[in-house]
Amino acid sequence: MSGFVKIAIDDYYSDSNWTTIINKYWMLAERVSDPRVQGWFLFDTPIATFAMVVAYLAFVLVIGPLWMANRKPFRIKNVLVGYNAAQVLLSLYMFYEHLMSGWWADYSLSCQPVDYSDSEKARRMLHLCWVYYFSKLSEFADTIFFVMRKKKSQITWLHLYHHSLTPFEAWLLVKFIAGGHGTFSNIINNLVHVIMYSYYMMAAMGPQYQKYLWWKKHLTTLQLVSTPLLFL
Repeated sequence: MSGFVKIAIDDYYSDSNWTTIINKYWMLAERVSDPRVQGWFLFDTPIATFAMVVAYLAFVLVIGPLWMANRKPFRIKNVLVGYNAAQVLLSLYMFYEHLMSGWWADYSLSCQPVDYSDSEKARRMLHLCWVYYFSKLSEFADTIFFVMRKKKSQITWLHLYHHSLTPFEAWLLVKFIAGGHGTFSNIINNLVHVIMYSYYMMAAMGPQYQKYLWWKKHLTTLQLVSTPLLFL
């Protein structure tokens, strides 16, 4: 580590331009990346992910509000029900796959290294992490629907921070550490999302279902309790 720090300090004070330095460190990163994902869609560089996050923020902060300024809120009840139902099913699938790919069997809760082999179980976890990455991109729709429905109060800085950061976290997961203990937070996230999107689906179905949503406060508690677990 000290050698790496020395290289970084030397590069900072060198005459090399930033493009050369960035390329140098990207090549170093490529040496430690997972060779199994070479050539995978969107995983040669993080540029595409960065561009999608920028486009997302541009729409929800500038383009969307301007577009909706003189429009009435969209009534998209069926879209919301369908979207939330799809997220519930996707989260259930990923939760099940996390169990079957290791956490139900031989994964250790204390320390579990990444399996970079080509075994069936290791490949299954790698594919799951890839699906998890795309699930984070699909969640951009949460905010887009808020814009379309003119629910500006729901678009908090914490909400934007979360939806902007998770695609990068998932990209790094697939690129470097697709498996092992790094997936523990994913399985917690999947479980919370099953419950959370179930609530959103029922809430979108109409006021007649409000009587079945008495557990909203427990959902909030679950989200607060699960947050520290995501960093274990």
